[in-house]
This record gives sequence, structure tokens and C-alpha cells, in this order.
Amino acid sequence: MRKLLAYPLSVIFYLCFGLTLVIFHPIQWLSYNLFGYEALKKTVDALQFFIMRCLNLLGTRISFYNPYEISTERPIIIVSNHQSMFDISPIMWYLRKHHVKFVSKKELGKGIPSVSYNLRHGGSVLIDRKNARQSLSAMMTFGTYIENTKRAAVIFPEGTRSKDGKPKPFKTKGLEMLLKKVPSALIVPVTVNNSWKMLRYGNFPMGIGNHMTFTVHKPLEIVNFTDKSELIQQVENTIVGAIEL
Repeated sequence: MRKLLAYPLSVIFYLCFGLTLVIFHPIQWLSYNLFGYEALKKTVDALQFFIMRCLNLLGTRISFYNPYEISTERPIIIVSNHQSMFDISPIMWYLRKHHVKFVSKKELGKGIPSVSYNLRHGGSVLIDRKNARQSLSAMMTFGTYIENTKRAAVIFPEGTRSKDGKPKPFKTKGLEMLLKKVPSALIVPVTVNNSWKMLRYGNFPMGIGNHMTFTVHKPLEIVNFTDKSELIQQVENTIVGAIEL
């Protein structure tokens, strides 16, 4: 019965979700080209809000737990597990004061209304997983940008999403590069739970009635760790330890 109900709700969701992306695409273009980055930022924030309202049409509840007052006067590196594309909007919305940027695969930089435009023009980085030289250069440039602007970089060290919620081993090279290029950053571990259930049946129908949770863990100072591998291991243990299986 649950899966049967998911079919009509998924149709409604995809119509609203697609319409939201299409409507916000020209708004982003106008905001950026007429008024610059700050206007684009406000538009993208609004986009995330409406994407979450689209998720509510599926009976989805979203809880974001962050008991910490994280400074906006310094850069932060948000490290999170990755369960679906629907991890993105809550992180961007609830941490919006930090100007959240993503490390994304280059394929997302074209063909997706609103999403691709923001990735190309909003400060995120697009990397080619098949080109190590390009990825390294792009990550170095991105790290310098985050350090200089005091904004937030989000990285999913698993490299790809977990389709069943079970965490994949961290691939650490990208994170190691960010630690090197953003030495003044706070490391903010985040655990995502139940996002994978949105795609438990595949892309259609969508999963319904899920409670997605996001837990922000205690930020860590890079300077407190002489061994960066120890820092990365602690971050991984913290994130994985809070995953509900």
C-alpha cells in the first residue's frame, strides 16, 4: 500500500520539483548578471527552501540538529556522509549563513536547470574524477577561495552516495588538500540519516513518509592535530558512529 501511494505522490513531487528548478534558473541568471553574487546567493537560498517544500509533498520530514554556534568570521570545511542528492538542500538552507559551496563532479555542471548554473557561478568546484591533474588543480584553487572568502566547503569523502545507508570508506585525498589549503578552517562533521530512503525504490516512485535527519557534530580545530590523518580518522569515526542502520 505504501509503495502504491508513492506513485501519485511521486508524480506530484516531480512536477513541482521540475517546475521549481525551471522557474529559478532564469531568476538566478538575472540575479547574478544584474546584481552580482549576493543576489545570486539569496536566490539560491530561496531555491533550497522550495526544494524542501517539494520534499514535504512526499510526507518527508527534515530535522537539522546543530547545537553549536559556528563563527561566520572564519572558513569551515563541512565533512558529511552522502546518501542521496536530497542531502544538498537541507545543508545549504540550514547553514546558509556560511555561504555553502560544494565539491561536485563535473557532470553536474551542465544540463540541470538551476543546479548546474549555481555550481558554475556560485563558487563551488567541479572536478573530473578521471583526470587527477585537473582535480588536484581545481581543489587547490577552491581551497584558496574558501580560505580567502571565509566561506564553507562541503565535501563527501565517500566519493559517491550510499544507496542503502551503509557508509563507504572515506577517500581522503580531496579532504587532505582542503586541510592544506584552508589551514584556518574549522572542521564540521555532519551525519545524514534516512536520505537514502527517498530513493529506496529507485528514481520512481520516490520513497514517502521518511524522516531525514542531519546532525552537526562538535567542530574541530585543524591546528590541534599535528597528524592530519588522525584528524581525518576522528572525523570519519564521528560521522559513521552516528549513522542509523
